[in-house]
Amino acid sequence: MSRDEEAVRHAVERMARIFSDWGLPPMAARVLFTMMAAEERTLTAAELGERLGVSPAAISGAVRLLTQMRLVVREPVPGSRRDVYRLPDDAWYELTLTKMPIFRQITGEASAAVEAVGGDGTAAGANLARMRDYFEYVERELPQLLGKWRER
Repeated sequence: MSRDEEAVRHAVERMARIFSDWGLPPMAARVLFTMMAAEERTLTAAELGERLGVSPAAISGAVRLLTQMRLVVREPVPGSRRDVYRLPDDAWYELTLTKMPIFRQITGEASAAVEAVGGDGTAAGANLARMRDYFEYVERELPQLLGKWRER
């Protein structure tokens, strides 16, 4: 089967749109999925810009965010002032690990909010309690799920 570059561009844009709708800035989403669709292990900002039809400067903020999220790794090119970017081997796993502490924070704040609105016997309290209970469940179950992924 041969690579269809037009289909690849459309797939990148569709995936980027999904992640943009989920809250990832559009350029960061486009960069991420351009990298995921690349056959090369590393790409420069210029190469990413060329593939997306934007300047390397437009890539800068996107790769900064993606490196902070641990979805992209920046590496220096020996003997050059340029950097290359690559995807970590298990980026989604790593991202999930880094986000786990927020579940505890959400459950704690939700518990306080339930009390503030008069308890879970109120409509607002019931809404907040369902959210709290969901994130307590996720926090409790996610480590086992991640362990299974690691074993796989």
